Amino acid sequence: MKQEITVPEEVGMSSKRLDRIRPIMQAYVDQKKIAGLSTMIARKGKVVHFEQVGQLDKESNKPMTEDAVFRIYSMTKPIICVALMTLYEQGRFQLNDTVAKFIPAFDDLKVLECDEKGEAKEVDLARPPTVRSLLTHTSGLSYDFLEDYPVAELYRQAGILNNAERTLEELVHELSRLPLAFQPDSNWHYSLGIDVAARLIEIISGQALEQFLKENIFDPLGMVDTGFSVAPEEQHRIATMYGLPDLCSPKMTMSKLFEAWSSGFNERINVSATYPASKSVTFARGGHGLFSTSWDYLRFSQMLLNQGELAGVRILARKTVNLLHTNFLPANLLPFVIADPPAYGYGFGLGSRVLLNVAESEKPGSVGEFGWGGAAKTYYWVDPQEEIIGILMSQSMMQFEKPEVDFQVLTYQALID
Repeated sequence: MKQEITVPEEVGMSSKRLDRIRPIMQAYVDQKKIAGLSTMIARKGKVVHFEQVGQLDKESNKPMTEDAVFRIYSMTKPIICVALMTLYEQGRFQLNDTVAKFIPAFDDLKVLECDEKGEAKEVDLARPPTVRSLLTHTSGLSYDFLEDYPVAELYRQAGILNNAERTLEELVHELSRLPLAFQPDSNWHYSLGIDVAARLIEIISGQALEQFLKENIFDPLGMVDTGFSVAPEEQHRIATMYGLPDLCSPKMTMSKLFEAWSSGFNERINVSATYPASKSVTFARGGHGLFSTSWDYLRFSQMLLNQGELAGVRILARKTVNLLHTNFLPANLLPFVIADPPAYGYGFGLGSRVLLNVAESEKPGSVGEFGWGGAAKTYYWVDPQEEIIGILMSQSMMQFEKPEVDFQVLTYQALID
């Protein structure tokens, strides 16, 4: 659902300064680092910048389009967390409820620890993972491409991330058979916790995840192009994915990825086996899996900026939105780290980072700003103080370039009020 583009000066931004964005984004294309980019800025509920550079598909020289559809990967996570919290507001669970209350198999979890000789052994839980620990990535779960715990190899052997044929229920059942990486609440570690949270939505609501999201998030917000698949007649709008050969191999790890990327690989890749575009009876996930557009994600973001409401439709109460974007991590777990550098200046709420210290973040922003990104170089942030939303979309898988940082700086430098 599109909006008109507003003259930036009407909401306190400079047209001339916003013109600085295009050449910087174009440079990523010209240097063949990223095929195409789409950038959007809204302030005070008005879109003031929406531009595209580069290609939707390099091979056919098809330009990036305004209605391009993207695999948003981990930008799925904030949507799942909002959806789960609609059930929280109905009194269906509490954040300190154990996961095992809803998924009994989680009652039998062990933790895989290394002893003084470096030998791995399974030990009992000191405390069970909770709903809160799922949403804050402190549950003890992990990802198969993160190598700092030995459970990653078990994940790879089980094909946790590389089997779109599994249902969400089957995925979570497989996870329940594997040990945790660490004792719950003792560390922050990026993980499949939001996938388990997505399964909780199904269990608590009694609905399939896709149907629940459609009825409670997408339809009410007018997110007409967001879902776990794309209609056949609309698939020509999907941005082509670029990245590394064998990127979707179950054996791919962060160290191998970084080594390969330093060699300059940026080839067309097929991710349909792990992230299918066609409608499937099995594929729905919590940590990734959604397709969306800049316009649709703007509507989701604007609802959050409006403290839970958009165009007369309320998704969450103001206090619940504030709870989502409150730091839940104690000081000893900060800064949290996915890959270097650590997220200095940021805490973590229920599914999204939240800015605590502007100076430590080393980029412009405001305390309370929140957002997240996706593995294929998608990124959004919301700044409640400045009433700003920024959205960057691309399809460059596990890209180490940082156009989103340039974009954020270029957004704030355009403020004149």
